[in-house]
Amino acid sequence: MSVLGSKYEYSDAAHLYATSYVRNSKAIGVLWGIFTICFAIINIVVFVQPQWLGDTVSSRGTGHFGLWRYCHLVQDQHELLCTGRLDDFSTIPSAAFRAATVFVGLSVIFVLLCICCLLLFFFFQASTVFHICGWTQVLSAVCMVIGVLTFPAGWDAPEVRDVCGPNVRDFNAGDCSIRWSYILAIIACFDITILASLSFVLGTRYVTLSTAEKGFPLGSIYKGEINTGFVPDTHSTTSRKSMNLQPVMLMPQPGSLGGHVPADNDRFSEYSNRTGRSKSSAYRAEYSSSMQNFQL
Repeated sequence: MSVLGSKYEYSDAAHLYATSYVRNSKAIGVLWGIFTICFAIINIVVFVQPQWLGDTVSSRGTGHFGLWRYCHLVQDQHELLCTGRLDDFSTIPSAAFRAATVFVGLSVIFVLLCICCLLLFFFFQASTVFHICGWTQVLSAVCMVIGVLTFPAGWDAPEVRDVCGPNVRDFNAGDCSIRWSYILAIIACFDITILASLSFVLGTRYVTLSTAEKGFPLGSIYKGEINTGFVPDTHSTTSRKSMNLQPVMLMPQPGSLGGHVPADNDRFSEYSNRTGRSKSSAYRAEYSSSMQNFQL
């Protein structure tokens, strides 16, 4: 009986853990989806804003640069003139800026595709959707990191020298400084990396938990409590083996085999037992049990 009790305790603990995990995983999954949407917004902002590199007080000129768009102050004017178009890469100052534009743009596409994949939760298993979104987030993270690392390689462009001075070169901003868009892009790299890792964790843990639950069928649950008094069919065989019960075979009396059973015995059940009170009854005829028990 102690073995049987330990098995039920383990099953109850496994079910409580499963219920708690499913409840917490749903909350974590909702937060994961919200932060994925937030990353998509951040990614779009850093892609379109020309605030990756800009002038300082000691800079030669006035202006700031983005991935594909830059603004500078023209002589004898008081307004900044912005240049650069996505449909004409020749307007982008350097090849490094063009490469960074392509990779960050791919990062935006992958994260938008990930958001569209969230609709798959209505049609497929959660583990499958988490893995699909995880891979799209990995691709988005790789492209974002490449774009962030490639952008400083274009700081030696003539347009950048006109603003940041002659000391500017690759990975050296000279008299300029990085702006908020570039810092936000670096933060976004860590953000999407964490989201991708969390996506794989949620998908893998969901598969592991589902597989483990199949081996431990549990009792009925009512109002959050486990009813261990109910034993399903899958547990019945195991419980009988653990209690060491021997099977019993019921055999009929030799006189009843192949012959006609007396009419008096037809009135009584084959499994009824005679008691002392029944012997003195005037309404019951004499009968003998036609079944014999043999323990195997």
